[in-house]
Amino acid sequence: MARDEIVELIEDALETAVSEGLLPPTPAGKIELEHPRRREHGDWSTNLALGVAGRLDRNPREIAEIIAGRVAESPDVISRVEVAGPGFINFHLSPAYIRNVLFEIEEMGDRYGSSDAGGRQRVQVEFVSANPVGPLHVGHGRWAALGDALAGVMSHAGFLVEREFYVNDYGTQLRNFGRSISARYMELLGRGCELPDGGYAGEYIKDIARRIVDECGDEFLDLPEEDRVDVFIEMEYPRMLESIRETLEGMGVVFDVWFRERDLYQRGEVGESLGALERDGKAYREEGALWLRTTEYGDEKDRVLVRSSGEPTYFASDIAYHRDKMERGFDRVIDIWGADHHGYVNRMKAAMEAMGYDREALEVILGQLVKLFRSGKPVVMSKRTGDVVTLDELLGEVGADAARYFFLQRSHDSPLDFDIELAKKESPENPVYYVQYAHARISSILRYAREAAAEAELPDPLPEDLELLEAEAEMDLLRKLGELEEVVEFCAMKRVPHRLTGYAEELAALFHAFYRDCRVVTDDERLMRARVFLVQGVRQALRIVLGLIGVSAPEQM
Repeated sequence: MARDEIVELIEDALETAVSEGLLPPTPAGKIELEHPRRREHGDWSTNLALGVAGRLDRNPREIAEIIAGRVAESPDVISRVEVAGPGFINFHLSPAYIRNVLFEIEEMGDRYGSSDAGGRQRVQVEFVSANPVGPLHVGHGRWAALGDALAGVMSHAGFLVEREFYVNDYGTQLRNFGRSISARYMELLGRGCELPDGGYAGEYIKDIARRIVDECGDEFLDLPEEDRVDVFIEMEYPRMLESIRETLEGMGVVFDVWFRERDLYQRGEVGESLGALERDGKAYREEGALWLRTTEYGDEKDRVLVRSSGEPTYFASDIAYHRDKMERGFDRVIDIWGADHHGYVNRMKAAMEAMGYDREALEVILGQLVKLFRSGKPVVMSKRTGDVVTLDELLGEVGADAARYFFLQRSHDSPLDFDIELAKKESPENPVYYVQYAHARISSILRYAREAAAEAELPDPLPEDLELLEAEAEMDLLRKLGELEEVVEFCAMKRVPHRLTGYAEELAALFHAFYRDCRVVTDDERLMRARVFLVQGVRQALRIVLGLIGVSAPEQM
């Protein structure tokens, strides 16, 4: 990566300046580089001199001149170094270095943009983890897109990532699911029955009850209530879970592990975890309940693990679950939760510390809500059921590609306004269409180029052929291609996969500008080879980025 090579040149220049007695041995700290806002200021810039000047009580521009003057000539990397303003050092990459990205793309193929920044750390990303007794809503879709893209970009950046869905299938919500079905079943068979407190009133419960009546008639009518509930839970809960799995797979989201909460209880892990905390003095009993001393680890108050009734809280199973995660050998676990879980974050981190783990080994990403709009008007209710719009309905209307792309257009910590009509448009206004169209247009150009050359495979250019790529539109494209590894690393380390959509749109825009200004298939064979090689590189980069966010790269549209 150009950034790393320039950092090495700066470090060597500092050593030279010290050895010549021009600067005292002063720790420079981490050398930061950034892209200047204006192209004429170069490809990379550092404010190192301004930071060092305060410690040396020297003029920052003078220090910048000393460092810049001792940067070794490196024509393979940089063409010139200059000092600007109060002491910025600007670096201009050599055209040969910029063009060389095309050979790197050809060599690395689908691995282009990858790195070892993650150091092969084992990371688990747990996301969606929706209530398994109800259909997924559009908010779940946003978290699914976020979690899957984050796992993808972290894998590309050298992390060993596992995707996990935590199934909350123990406790009152499962019984309320069964009781709700039972109430609707009885209602359909002429036995009036009210929904239980905490029951599920959605239309899907009525659909389930109708199916049971159609398949089994009144077979369960005379069973004792709780026995009927047990039957309906075991009959319908697996179907509901399979429906969730099918919805997610229809969106292109596939989990490595589906972890069931009930397994924690059946294996005794909840009792074992709570017992260990109590033996270590981290938990105590008061008023018949078991409490965790979370205040000793930064929480605002101690938290109940087991109620006085003997019923464990969700917190108890979450503790056992995170203990299980760490015992599986992950270096870091990332949980993606809804924004309404904000108050739960510190509590869970306190529990990690109480169990003897690094609280920072747990990262929590809070996904904000999604608001649906159609023609500028909010969409709150489903046309089909009158309930909240489900993820299935949204996918059916706009498709998985548009849904995933739109879910990733904004940072997870910002609310998202999802424009359904825009997502369906086949025009440049629709960002996913705009990016996919760039890929399809390149595929069309390459087919035409092969036909024009009457060859199945176009010959690669010679290095000197690439020197013909000198137009501004060509160099801008090449520079953007060279940024992909940097973008992937940033997205992975900062946990911001939404930045990939911005990169994709910038690359597509630069390609469309190139297509407007530069003809690919020409009578000049050398130029044609060079430009074909360039657009092949752009297509590969677009394919990689779209793949990381789970969006298809069509050959034609």
